[in-house]
Amino acid sequence: MRSHMRTGLWGQSDFVKLWLGRTVSQFGSHITYMALAVTAILWLKATPFQMGLLAATGDAAVLLFGLLAGVWVDRLRRRPILIATDLVRALALVSIPVAAIGGWLSLAQLYLVGALTGVQSVFFDVADRAYLPTLVEREQLLEANAKLSASEAVAEVGGQALAGILVQWLSAPIAIVLDALSYVFSAACLGLIHKPEPPPIAAHARESAGQSVVTGLRLVLKDPILRALTASAAFREFFGNFWQALYFLFLVRALGLSPAFVGISIAVGGLGSLLGTLLVGPITRRFGIGQILIGTLLLQIPLGWIIPLAHGPRVTVMALCLVAQFTDLLYPIQTVTQQSLRQALIPHRLMGRATASMDFLTRGVGPLGALLGGALGSGIGMRATLMGASLGTVLAMLCLLFSPVRRLKTLPERREEAFLAR
Repeated sequence: MRSHMRTGLWGQSDFVKLWLGRTVSQFGSHITYMALAVTAILWLKATPFQMGLLAATGDAAVLLFGLLAGVWVDRLRRRPILIATDLVRALALVSIPVAAIGGWLSLAQLYLVGALTGVQSVFFDVADRAYLPTLVEREQLLEANAKLSASEAVAEVGGQALAGILVQWLSAPIAIVLDALSYVFSAACLGLIHKPEPPPIAAHARESAGQSVVTGLRLVLKDPILRALTASAAFREFFGNFWQALYFLFLVRALGLSPAFVGISIAVGGLGSLLGTLLVGPITRRFGIGQILIGTLLLQIPLGWIIPLAHGPRVTVMALCLVAQFTDLLYPIQTVTQQSLRQALIPHRLMGRATASMDFLTRGVGPLGALLGGALGSGIGMRATLMGASLGTVLAMLCLLFSPVRRLKTLPERREEAFLAR
C-alpha cells in the first residue's frame, strides 16, 4: 500500500486499465451524442418535443431499474457487470447504422436504442462507482475521481471535434459504429484487471430484494450529508435536462450555428472541464469541501444565462457560446468532490444500494425534466426555457447551504457502524 501511495495511481496497472478503457469509451460516447442529435434533427426532422422524448428515454431506465440495480450490484461481483453492460451497449448501438444502411431507420428505433442502452448504463454506473473504492485506497479517491473526470474532459475536447468530422465524412448513423467499438475496448480493458474484489454479500446474509431496496433508500434519506447531496443533485438533474433536450437544437435552429461549430464549442467546454479536474485537488485543500461544493454552484447561477441571452452578430453569438462552454470548468470540481465524498462515507457492502438509491432519486427526475423542457421549448420558446433552467442551480445550492455539508473541510471517515445500525 505504501509503495502505491508513493508512486501514485499511474503506478497502479489495474487503475490504468480502468482509466484507459473509460477514456476510449468516453470518446465514443461523445461521437454518439452528436451523431444521434444530428440523425434526429437532420435525418428524421425531430421537433423540440421529440428531442425531449429522445433525451428522456435513456434516463427513464433509472426509474424502472435503478433500485434493482443497486440490489444486484451488492449481490454480485462488480467487474463482470461492467464488462457485460459494455458489450450489450455495443450491440444495441450497432443496430442504428445497420438500419440506416437498410433504409428503415426511424425515431422509434432511436427511442428503443436509447432505452436499452439506458438500462445497461444504469447497471454500469452503479457498479462502476461501487467498484472504484475496491480498486484504490480511500486516500486516493479524490485523485482517482479527478483522473477519471480528466479523461472525460479530454474526450469531450477530442471527441466532439472528431464527431463533427466523422458525422460529415461517414454520415451520422455510421459514425456511431465507433462508439460501439469503444465499448468493446472498454470491456477488454476491464477483463485484464487482476486485483480481486472483496466478496459480495453471502447468500445466507442477504435481505430480500424489497428489504434491500428499503435499506438503500433509508440509508440515503436518514444521513444528513447524503440527503443534502441527493436533493441538490436532483434539482441539477431535473433542470439540467432542459439543456440536454434543447441545447443542440437551440444552437442550430435558434442561433443558426452549424453542427461543426457546436462540436467545437463543446470541445471548448471539455478544455474547461480538463482545467477543472486539475484544480479540484488544490482548491479543495485550500477552501474545504463544503465551501467548494456551495461556491461552484453559486458561480454557475449567472453563468447559465450566457447562452440563452446570446444575440447580435454571428461572431458575437459564437464568442458567447465559447465563453459559456469554457465555464464548464466548474462542473468537474463539483462532481468529483461530491462523488469522492459519497464513496468515502458509504460502506463497501452498502455501496451498490446506496448509489442506486441516490441515482433513483436524482437521475430519476431527469426524464421528467427532459419532457418538460421539450414541451416548454415548443410552448414558450427555447430561449425562455433555458433561462428558467437556472432555477435548478439556485435550489441545488440552497440544499447544500442549509446542511452539514457547508462545514466539511476534508473527506470524513467512513462511519461503517453508524450506517449499518440504521
